[in-house]
Amino acid sequence: MNKMSKTLPVQPALSKNGSTLRLDDCPVSKHPVPGLWEQMSTRAAFFIAGFGISAWAPLVPYAKERLGVDEAALGLLLLCLGAGSIMIMPFAGALAARFGCRLMIWVASLFICISLPFLTIAASVPATVIVLLIFGAAIGMVDVVVNIQAVIVEKASGRAMMSGFHGLWSVGGFAGAGSMSGLLGVGVSPLMAVLCIVVIIAGLLLFFGRYLLPYGSEEKNGSLFVLPKGIVLFIGFLCFIVFLAEGSMLDWSAVFLTSLRGVEFSHAGLGYSLFSVAMMIGRLTGDRVVSKFGGKKVVLFGGIGAALGIAVAIVIPTWTAALIGFGLLGLGSSNIVPVLYSALGRQKLMPANLAVSAVSTLGYSGVLAGPALIGLIAHTTNLSFAFLVVAAMLLIVATSSHVAAES
Repeated sequence: MNKMSKTLPVQPALSKNGSTLRLDDCPVSKHPVPGLWEQMSTRAAFFIAGFGISAWAPLVPYAKERLGVDEAALGLLLLCLGAGSIMIMPFAGALAARFGCRLMIWVASLFICISLPFLTIAASVPATVIVLLIFGAAIGMVDVVVNIQAVIVEKASGRAMMSGFHGLWSVGGFAGAGSMSGLLGVGVSPLMAVLCIVVIIAGLLLFFGRYLLPYGSEEKNGSLFVLPKGIVLFIGFLCFIVFLAEGSMLDWSAVFLTSLRGVEFSHAGLGYSLFSVAMMIGRLTGDRVVSKFGGKKVVLFGGIGAALGIAVAIVIPTWTAALIGFGLLGLGSSNIVPVLYSALGRQKLMPANLAVSAVSTLGYSGVLAGPALIGLIAHTTNLSFAFLVVAAMLLIVATSSHVAAES
């Protein structure tokens, strides 16, 4: 128990209708109440997750050249990262319950640090597949377990914090991609650049790691995996839609701008960049928005705003309108997933750790399925219609905003 945990007063937890719950209603009642340092360690872990995975993105062209593969083979190779995450996510919640958030985040982060350098030197496709599976599993483990810790810490604090936590993931993403690109741009070798990233991750772990929660649930001997049901399954479905929209922006926004709006290839990345910036701003300011208006309104108007952003990009046939629309999509969707994760901490149908694990798996499946779904619909009809399908799905999220208050 650290000193901050001892001295901080007990904070009441928020109920689903905004009233307070007794501390013994919270999942942390048998443990020291998480305090300031636990909150800071949660933010650091979110930063590490975003920082680690984004550092891989600038390395993809180097891997393609080193392995001598074409675009089709590279696409299949990149699926290994997602496959590694999907394989571990269903079990991450139970592992966190048995061994604690601290140990699982430490182990997973160390595997990130170990696998990243090998991604710069793997000289064959089989070796790269193995490293990507390990790297993906480590990223998936951190993503799930840090959300479990975030649910516990937020509930104990008695105030909205989830959007800010997720905002640090976005900040980490920008810092990781920016740092790697900057180092590579000045002539640093991929291996040395990655080692710099590893040093930063290790430093954050050494400084903040001691404040990570040594527990992940009160059910240490619970089931290893439980199929989601009821409200948990429905929240997972809503997260699947939002992550699907994010995945669609990642892989198809540049194609939309170049093929339908005549944007130069050198500027094709502006759409996703603006989407990402808007999402980061939305999340970093989201806690105040959620506290003022409530999760239900955030999901309702966020879903409508995100759908409207896609509609603007499609209906107004200019590249500037498309950029504005992508930014509106990022802003509107920014706080939906954090609010839904907060709802998981209030539902009583499943233990919070298993619920977070199940929903993270479903949500991440949306990231993987989104680009393929968009491509299939676009092949059958056209890309604009495919984006309209995503907008319609986001309206389903908006009309389901009651789950943010009633779970």
